[in-house]
Amino acid sequence: MSTLSELIETPTRVLFFTGKGGMGKTTLACATAVALVARGLRVLIVSTDPASNLDEVLGTSLGEQPRPVAGIAGLDASNIDPEAAAREYRERAVGPYRGLLPDSALSSMEESLSGACTVEIAAFDTFAALLGNPEATVGYDHVIFDTAPTGHTLRLLALPAAWSGFIDTNTSGVSCLGPLAGLQDQAELYAASVRALGDPHLTTLVLVSRPERTALAEAERTRAELAGAGMRHQVLALNGTFDAADSDDDTAVALAQRQGDALAAVPSGLAELPRVEVPLLDFAAIGPDALARVFDPVARSATREQTPDAELPGAALSELIDELEISGRGVIMTMGKGGVGKTTLAAAIASELARRGHPVHLSTTDPAAHVADAVGDGVPGLSLSRIDPVEQTRIYSEQVLAAAGPDLDDEGRALLEEDLRSPCTEEIAVFRAFADVVARGRDDFVVLDTAPTGHSLLLLDATQSYHRDVARGLSEVPDAVAQLLPRLRDPEYTRVLIVTLPEATPVHEAARLSEDLQRAGITPYAWIVNQSLAAAGAEHPTLAARARDEHPYLAEAAAIAQRLALVPWQPHTSAGNQGLRTLVGA
Repeated sequence: MSTLSELIETPTRVLFFTGKGGMGKTTLACATAVALVARGLRVLIVSTDPASNLDEVLGTSLGEQPRPVAGIAGLDASNIDPEAAAREYRERAVGPYRGLLPDSALSSMEESLSGACTVEIAAFDTFAALLGNPEATVGYDHVIFDTAPTGHTLRLLALPAAWSGFIDTNTSGVSCLGPLAGLQDQAELYAASVRALGDPHLTTLVLVSRPERTALAEAERTRAELAGAGMRHQVLALNGTFDAADSDDDTAVALAQRQGDALAAVPSGLAELPRVEVPLLDFAAIGPDALARVFDPVARSATREQTPDAELPGAALSELIDELEISGRGVIMTMGKGGVGKTTLAAAIASELARRGHPVHLSTTDPAAHVADAVGDGVPGLSLSRIDPVEQTRIYSEQVLAAAGPDLDDEGRALLEEDLRSPCTEEIAVFRAFADVVARGRDDFVVLDTAPTGHSLLLLDATQSYHRDVARGLSEVPDAVAQLLPRLRDPEYTRVLIVTLPEATPVHEAARLSEDLQRAGITPYAWIVNQSLAAAGAEHPTLAARARDEHPYLAEAAAIAQRLALVPWQPHTSAGNQGLRTLVGA
């Protein structure tokens, strides 16, 4: 174990910082860049994160092309917009058909290319230009990427069939990535990039996580996926480690204990990696001066000027449940990125409604969720189920391979199998089971932890995509599936709750999710800001400083949400009957 400052004494030329939203990867990537330029090196930092706050952290307005960072000599940065890259990619795929196909068909094609997979493959253009062509970064000693390509993308690009025109010519096996044939002229550049990613003398993957069970489990999945795709030179960076240091603040003691329990159960794959730790900071690491303090223990301990506490926005969770209860039935969905606590909040809402005498069914599509553990001994009137994405995807994939596989050669079948491992496939595969659960909201309360994205829901509204991705292999479309989107769009039937944390990246990602849902005709009913230290009244100096930093993000959430509920950070577990009642405030 070491500090990140020790790690950067002998860094590889290329560093990839990756991790789910809210882990602090942008902060650590920028702090590493600042530490390297302080040694007289020239560094380029590039972000391809859709929710990037690189501009904010560096204190410089950035664009597609690298530009000098104000106040940090030797550091250039660029902020690549993956959505813009995806739009260009879609136009390359759809453009040749304009004037040849009706508008409805073109709209269907464009929507089918609006998912995460298309953004991934389009963003890889950026990686390829900088990794596969050494001349593109010849003026820099180090190149730092904020966000790495997924294992799915890397495996797909490693398949020879991806460049054979298979996707463009076999309509029975069309990919969520659309025609890759338009990128055939970049095949060698892509291949060189994939080789560079797997070269341990050139590239290091820094897995950024927090010392929390769910975050570490997600980091382990990322580690395994990228290692399987050839990126095996990895380091685990634990961000936000905390020592209560004899504090008598209940919140501080509980946080330290929770972290200690999580670190005692680190997944075996992560445990084998070199590990670096960055302590929980009592200041916002934004701007050159603050970033220079991240790896400097002396500078970190400097006294911080305090700002007065502001009034907290939002209602208590119990007040939001009061509103939800009025209808007496319907679907309540908690949505948000991993690690924000949506499973626990779904369990808390479902349990409270059941305690108030309503029949409630609680279900999840989250592969990492454990709603039964969250509920504990259970509540009369509350039933549970779990839609297993793995099982649903297996069934769906077998149907697709049975229908399309016999007409494909070995390379074509390998490409189709890889495409079926994409995130989009899983979303489509759970539709039927998900639709059946949603239908139960006609009579009772249904609380769903996690739901398909706005992109996937729009696939239901595009006839060609619907037939291809949902009904393929079926003799008829079940009524529950046909009624799914109308039910989700009906504000009297379905209420979507967006769950987030009071931090920059989670709030910005929640805003993007809200836009995505509204594109699908669904207006979120409310936002829930979870784990607020400000609402908990933390007294430990570090935690109190963090609490003050929450206020601008709470204000941002309040400005977007129609309704806002604020849930305090809980010093004790929120699982089980008593824990959930404490969370609700009952």
